Amino acid sequence: MILNLTQHPATPEQIADGVFDLLAETRADLCRLLTVDTLPTAQEIADRCEAIAGLIHCTEADNAPASVMIGGAPWMMGPLVRALHAAGVVQCLAAFSRRESVERTDPVTGAVTKTAVFRHAGFVAC
Repeated sequence: MILNLTQHPATPEQIADGVFDLLAETRADLCRLLTVDTLPTAQEIADRCEAIAGLIHCTEADNAPASVMIGGAPWMMGPLVRALHAAGVVQCLAAFSRRESVERTDPVTGAVTKTAVFRHAGFVAC
């Protein structure tokens, strides 16, 4: 099983691939920790990553998950991987998605809207 530590709920495709979300009351904490609106200091990044690592015990599982799915600001992922390993997580993974473009033409105006659909295609080790 792979604990989802991203801001987005696991998709049905990811769930089928073994991903599970944090308990609902803990997801808000995770999103708050992953959202940084001002230029962070190195200490703030380290503190946030340590707090995120502390969330791995907020699941219905008895032990820390062996694998987690992470994603977010690139400058936070390295420190987060280190904090998660220190907390007992064996493997950090990033989702790999295929982007499928869908174009729709408005029949009245002729305007074309292009939408990207992301399809889960596996994981990449961090």
